Amino acid sequence: MKMQLPGLFLGLALLAALSSCGKQKPNSKLLLNEVLVTNESNYQDDYGQHSAWIEVFNKSYTSADLAGWLIKCSCTPGDTTTYFIPKGDVLTLVKPRQHTLFWADAAPRRGTFHTNFTLQADKAIWIGLFDSGQALMDEVTIPAGALKANQSYARTSDASQQWEVKDDSADKYVTPSTNNRTIDSNPKKDKFSEHDPVGVGMAISAMSVVFMGLLLLFVCFNAIGKASVRSRTKHKKKSLQALDERKSAEAAAAAQAAIVPDEVMAAITLALHEAKGHGHDAERAILTIRPTEGSAWCDKRQNLREVPQRK
Repeated sequence: MKMQLPGLFLGLALLAALSSCGKQKPNSKLLLNEVLVTNESNYQDDYGQHSAWIEVFNKSYTSADLAGWLIKCSCTPGDTTTYFIPKGDVLTLVKPRQHTLFWADAAPRRGTFHTNFTLQADKAIWIGLFDSGQALMDEVTIPAGALKANQSYARTSDASQQWEVKDDSADKYVTPSTNNRTIDSNPKKDKFSEHDPVGVGMAISAMSVVFMGLLLLFVCFNAIGKASVRSRTKHKKKSLQALDERKSAEAAAAAQAAIVPDEVMAAITLALHEAKGHGHDAERAILTIRPTEGSAWCDKRQNLREVPQRK
């Protein structure tokens, strides 16, 4: 039994971890950002009608598609209306850090962005955004009677956790299809203007940056030019050295080929000597015929076919 206790505790811990993870809301790119319930003179839809609208914001820096997602609305406990966002519409692809509006006019035949429900200002309104797997991505509850005509219930800034009522005042105005908070001033710019109203410091800073940039460019190009010259000189020296070595090798080969062996010289000398006649014996042009006894080759009679007749 004691051996089974560690395994039991480990299983309970794992089960608790899994259950806690299942309760966490997924980190969705798309969020409910602003809702206007009673639209009397605010933004008009593509049919020129003043209808309630729900704004969805893509908080990521990549596009996200709403096709196949669900928008659920409940104004009465136990009564929830579900709108299925159709597929096949390219406008359901929300670009990074951009907004899209859905009109709560109960007229879905007007287009993809017209839901099948309306919003009631005198009741608490719950709106939920579900993905295609029907997992809850975001939700908001608008208290009953919290909004007047042309007022919206929105996040203080895009994708923030706090919600507020925008009553169209100077700092809280309704912003359909745009950022919930528009920055009209730049604190750094205002502070710089206070310290340098004429702009002398800005001019000096700008000229300093320009001159420093030119100086850096001069140094860089000068260094690159010197390095290029050194490299070219080095390569030229190597090329000349290689050419001299090749010429020396060719000259040595030619000199070696010009050397005539002693045997060849002797043969040539002997041939020239014989060609000039110095190699033949001197002979006298005298023919001596001496008769030999018992030989008739020199007998004149052997040369005659007929005996000459004397007259």
